[in-house]
Amino acid sequence: MSGKLGGTTRRPRWRFEGWIAGMGTASGTRIVLGHWQRSLFGPFSDVMLERSDGERLLLAPTRETADFVRDTYSFDTVRLVPVEVSVTGQTWTVTAGPLALRFSTGPRRLLGLLLSVVPGPLAGRPAWSALTDRPARLLLSGVRTRGSAGGGRREWYGARDLQPISAVSATFEGADLGGMTPVEPPVHFGFGSVPRKPAVTRVTTTVASGPG
Repeated sequence: MSGKLGGTTRRPRWRFEGWIAGMGTASGTRIVLGHWQRSLFGPFSDVMLERSDGERLLLAPTRETADFVRDTYSFDTVRLVPVEVSVTGQTWTVTAGPLALRFSTGPRRLLGLLLSVVPGPLAGRPAWSALTDRPARLLLSGVRTRGSAGGGRREWYGARDLQPISAVSATFEGADLGGMTPVEPPVHFGFGSVPRKPAVTRVTTTVASGPG
C-alpha cells in the first residue's frame, strides 16, 4: 500500500514467511530453495541455482512469482516450471522442472536454538534485521540481513530458526550434481548469500519498494 501520511509517502512493503534452504554440490552448482507459507501470492516455492560457470537460474511456478523474484534479484535464465516441496520428518523432497532434490536436516545447534525463541512479530521488523546484520556477517560467512535489492528495492531478513543440512542428493536434467559441499563460492543473486555451511533457515522476509 502507498500514500501520504503526515506529509510522508508510505512505500509499498511485501512480507514473505517461510524457509530458505541453501546448499552446495560437488559439481559446483549451488542451490537455494525458497519455501514460502505466506506471501502476497499465497503459498509457493521457488528455486535459485548458480552453476559452476556462473549462470544464475530461477525456477518459479508462475509468471507472477517469477516476475517479482526476478525484479528483486538477478538471473541469467528464468524458467516457469511446477515447483513442489514435501517435508516428512527431517527429509525435504523438491521437484522443480529439471531439478530433483532431496536433503535432510540435523539437530539444531546453539545458534538455531537461540533463533527459535525469537518472536515472529519481532523478526518481521526491519529494525530487528538492521540490528542483527553485523552479528550475522560475523557468525555466518556471506550472510547479510538487510541491503539493496533489484529494481531500487530494499530487503530485510528476520531469522527465526536455523537447522543444519546433513545430506543432499540432487540431479539436474538427469545429471547427478554430486554430494553436499559448502556454499562456495557464495551465490550472487542479490546483496548477500546463504550461510556457507548448508542449512535451512526459517525467515520473515520484508521487501520494500524504494529506499528506506
